[in-house]
Amino acid sequence: MRYRPQHQVRLRNILFNNPYIEVVRSTTGSDEAKWARWVELFREDATDPPERYVNELKRRFTSFDDFARAVELLRTSAFEGQSNKRWSSRFVFPFGPAALYEDLRFDASGNASNDRRFFARTGELLYLMLSRAVRSPQLGAELVRRMFQSESQMDRLVASLQGPPHLADKEKEVGYLPLASAPRFDRLCDDWLAVLSRDMPLYDGLDHLITITGLNLLLYFLEQARDAIGAEEPVELLCEIVSKQRTKVRALSIAGFQTNQGMSVRAIEALIKRFQTTPAWLEALASEDPTGNCAALVREHFQYEKDDEVPLTNMAPTELLGRLLERALNRHEQHVARIHGTWSRALGLSSRRLSRRVRYAPSDRLLKALVVTVVDDTMEYSQFLAEIYRRYGIVVGHVEGARYIESHQVDQAALMDNAAHLETRLLGLGLVRRLSDSCAFVENPFTRRGAQ
Repeated sequence: MRYRPQHQVRLRNILFNNPYIEVVRSTTGSDEAKWARWVELFREDATDPPERYVNELKRRFTSFDDFARAVELLRTSAFEGQSNKRWSSRFVFPFGPAALYEDLRFDASGNASNDRRFFARTGELLYLMLSRAVRSPQLGAELVRRMFQSESQMDRLVASLQGPPHLADKEKEVGYLPLASAPRFDRLCDDWLAVLSRDMPLYDGLDHLITITGLNLLLYFLEQARDAIGAEEPVELLCEIVSKQRTKVRALSIAGFQTNQGMSVRAIEALIKRFQTTPAWLEALASEDPTGNCAALVREHFQYEKDDEVPLTNMAPTELLGRLLERALNRHEQHVARIHGTWSRALGLSSRRLSRRVRYAPSDRLLKALVVTVVDDTMEYSQFLAEIYRRYGIVVGHVEGARYIESHQVDQAALMDNAAHLETRLLGLGLVRRLSDSCAFVENPFTRRGAQ
């Protein structure tokens, strides 16, 4: 599948590469003089010369001050507004189609190219996952209705700054996703549909979508590693609910975090070890030229084209696989190995709060997203704990953590206290209604009944 992403260079120049607009706005003089002064100053830095479209902006805005206020409004909506990222890697809030564009890098001549420096992908793999879910047609129709066919005032404001959409010159491939279907794809799609069905504006729901999507992608990453290893136990996230006192659950949560952190490394080792037992490898070893045939097989199977130090055909088969494993782990450490730690921290799943080591300790943001996604109206508290375990492997209470109790890693009372701490947290967030000491219900305030 191919598509042409938007670049929206004019929009990004005006919003993020334009330090002169406030200076000009604060000066005295006629409106025409302000426009002329802004063009004169901005021309030096802009990769899209402002004289090409300044007359269009004058027609769209009644005055230069109105134009400046519109820019200020959209700047305040930008993601990571205070970051020091280059201007071409900063993003406005996704108000609608006009506000969606990919990360770019500009060379000295002003030519743009796609960049992955800040991992600012345009969602290609997420798109493939959602499109392969069973309910993907329903989700597609809902997104078109809620985002792409709606008349958003903010999106029209973005479009007024950009003018005609600026598309990339060439089409690009969406990417590669090996699985045609997976339970996690369906879970992700169902979660999106659940959030979009809530009684809240789409813009308010985006934060919950971001959080729950990050959780599902993290679990997909861990589940694929588990399958590569051949482990039978499910992926679990034993969460300590932070309280004023140190709990026995903390050490177990730290250990679980470290186990999951190293799972992708174990997966790489298992894949290469399993390769040594394949008929193709055994046949190459038994051939008249084992060194050459094994090198050709490794080159084809792993796309291991060359080694910077020694030609592949000069290495013995065992040495070749050892070198492959070493280079794979070194590269993995710089890139994919960081997914678990970085994503879990970003979505509010892990924390070092009150501890020197990282463990699973959900933030209020993640807890709110779980309630918005999981609870359709009201749900008995123990059922809520069971549901977040079924969907996401999140362990809080003693029922879901039974195997830890049976293996004497933690006692039942500690997990019961942990569940009580979560109930107290949700109560403070206004997401739990307690009818008695033994009966509590989790409530979603954004369902139709809850909103009334």
